[in-house]
Amino acid sequence: MTGLLTAGIVQTALEVGLIYSLVAMALFLSFTILNVCDLSTDGCYTLGCAVGAVVTMSGHPILAIPAAMAAGICSGYITAFLQTKMGVESILAGIVVNTGLYTINLAVMGFKSNVPIFGQATVFSLIEDLFPGAWWHEWGPLLFLTLLLAVICLLMWWFLGTRLGLSIRATGDSPDMVQASSINPTATVTVGLCVANAMTGLAGCLIGQYNKTCDINLGTGMVTVALASLIIGQTLAGRKGRMLWRIFCVVLGSCLYRFVIALSLRLNVPTEAFKLVSALIVAIAIAIPQMRENLAFRQKKAQARKLKALHNTEVTP
Repeated sequence: MTGLLTAGIVQTALEVGLIYSLVAMALFLSFTILNVCDLSTDGCYTLGCAVGAVVTMSGHPILAIPAAMAAGICSGYITAFLQTKMGVESILAGIVVNTGLYTINLAVMGFKSNVPIFGQATVFSLIEDLFPGAWWHEWGPLLFLTLLLAVICLLMWWFLGTRLGLSIRATGDSPDMVQASSINPTATVTVGLCVANAMTGLAGCLIGQYNKTCDINLGTGMVTVALASLIIGQTLAGRKGRMLWRIFCVVLGSCLYRFVIALSLRLNVPTEAFKLVSALIVAIAIAIPQMRENLAFRQKKAQARKLKALHNTEVTP
């Protein structure tokens, strides 16, 4: 294992995993909490990267972060509008928005399939410049992302505990009950999707500055990646975990997913098979809770048989 996972591989897996965890948290909010299947994640992720890359190219790497989040909010609002106002099913609304975002992303990138940002300052290079030194230059981005995710996790936990956040959670549980309680489910769905897509756009911006490039196909399969991370996190957290623990496990699940991908690379698994690896991870993560329940049921059944056999032995003269 030591030969497979070097310090550089572990660091890269953690850094990319922390960035991807923002998308997993977005799905946690939309899919798990709000019970809305948002399939616009792929396009929104690329949108955040494209907007962030263009703003970074103009010499404003810090401004690129709120710009990418604002673009994500716009994407989430359109998705919510199609669902709540136009009566479009959540799956179809996500597909429609994702399809339309492909052209929008191309337009943002100047109708180029790739926008390199080499030679431009990024948030990571600015952080490295603030604290010169070999140690900080190597581990500074990881510490920055760790601090950023810690703040976002705390903000998410606080937000879901507010009155609006509790209304969003209630909307996911029972929209009819929420409407009967004089709470507008249209507003809660819209706010939830806007917040979720803002985190997706932020993830796209960070990955663009991290890789120093933006590609039009960057977000392809991001739903699968985020879903794998989310399911791994939910498996670790359990069904009755506290909200802060569940949010933290989503981040942990994303990092574990990246470790699996890193191991696949070290084992010379072809990149063409990564989608299959992701699908297998999702399938295994989904099956683990049911396998646990089946194992517990079999243990209880075996124990009941032993008790019954013991009882019959005691009754027999």
